[in-house]
Amino acid sequence: MKMNVILAAGALAVSAVAATAQDRDSWPSSITIGTGSQGGTYFGYGSGFGAMITEALGVNAGAEITGGPVQNVTLVETGEHQLGFVTLGPADEARKGESPLMPGVPHENVRALFPMYQTPLQAAVLASSDIESFQDMAGKRVGVGPAGGTSATYWTRFFENAEGYDGVKISNAGGSDTAGQLKDGLIDAFVYAAGLPTGAYAQLAVENDVRFISMDQDTLDAMMEIVPAMAPFTIPANTYEDQPDDLQTVSLWNFAIAHQDMPDSLAYEITALAMENHDRMVTNHAAAKETLAENVLKNQVIPFHPGAVKWFEENGHQIPDNLK
Repeated sequence: MKMNVILAAGALAVSAVAATAQDRDSWPSSITIGTGSQGGTYFGYGSGFGAMITEALGVNAGAEITGGPVQNVTLVETGEHQLGFVTLGPADEARKGESPLMPGVPHENVRALFPMYQTPLQAAVLASSDIESFQDMAGKRVGVGPAGGTSATYWTRFFENAEGYDGVKISNAGGSDTAGQLKDGLIDAFVYAAGLPTGAYAQLAVENDVRFISMDQDTLDAMMEIVPAMAPFTIPANTYEDQPDDLQTVSLWNFAIAHQDMPDSLAYEITALAMENHDRMVTNHAAAKETLAENVLKNQVIPFHPGAVKWFEENGHQIPDNLK
């Protein structure tokens, strides 16, 4: 492990040398990264990546706790944050002017930088619960994560629109807080959306006897009809304690975004940093195993920043004209 850290630091040093050749006059002295709640994947991923930016590029980068993608895309659109993490569903809706935070205002200033990982929808209850399927959540108190996040957006939409879920009482809180509410009996189920493994679930399963809920085909079909951007996904067995079997669910891709006014050279270096230091990215969070250049075209909805386009095309990944 120590040798891996040394090698990762060396790789970052190479990136930093390349960065000094760029014209830095237009670079900000600091940037804020919009992430998500503590206990969610965005915050761990973003904290680690912010440290990489600070170390390699000399720009002070800090991860800020937010409500998640719905808020992040608006914070980047308005220029309050320079960098943010989004799932493609909320980002696409915001691009069309359908953001619940700024309804009727197309978010036309956001640009994609690089692929992150897939966010699967997940669900857990205490093992003592009588909830054994999603249908059993009707009439129950269900924690869906922080308001404005991918989880709250799409789980709430599901419970409000799918048949058979009358009387579900929605609770909003951060990932770690929601896990605590389940443990304390304040809610009956904890449904979420975050990369694997999700810290809040991992800690919950270590400290309690937990049952993870898999989607049956009817639930999968209902979710993909309500949210067309979703795709089937399998959570591998033993991702968490108390999870001996694969779990069937759906997922959305995550991408890092920036404002279109970010200097091209800075967008290029940030993209290069993420794409050229895979081992270090995975030490930030295991979900970064999918942070690979080959996944760049999983995004078909957000135009790419010119700086990111330059890096990908220099490295053999052609970006379609409609995404430039």
